[in-house]
Amino acid sequence: MTITWNDSVPIYRQLRERVVAMILDGALNEGDPLPSVRQVAADFQINPLTVSKAYQELVDDQLVEKRRGLGMFVIDGAREALLKSERERFLREEWPALYARLQRLGLDLKTLLRTAPDSTLADGENQP
Repeated sequence: MTITWNDSVPIYRQLRERVVAMILDGALNEGDPLPSVRQVAADFQINPLTVSKAYQELVDDQLVEKRRGLGMFVIDGAREALLKSERERFLREEWPALYARLQRLGLDLKTLLRTAPDSTLADGENQP
């Protein structure tokens, strides 16, 4: 886990978002253990309470579970729940501003797909 901290967002929130990204990206799968609080705190030279707070938010969001004496583990269904909530958040919070900007710039879907970094999208393959 490589992290560059952003001073405008609390570290525990950034750490939580990094774990969420790892679950979404498949770096952490359902049933996988999270790195220990002590290990993360040592690796990133942050307070263990900061790590605990990030992990507790993941527990509160029902993405990970505490197993007494064993640690924290990604729960079954965490990735699907995250995909659903992140898609809803994107459509509610990010898409309207992005769509407005695309309109101002005169960009359409065909142009965007043609210039996409992944050339298979430009060919119309592997589209969701």
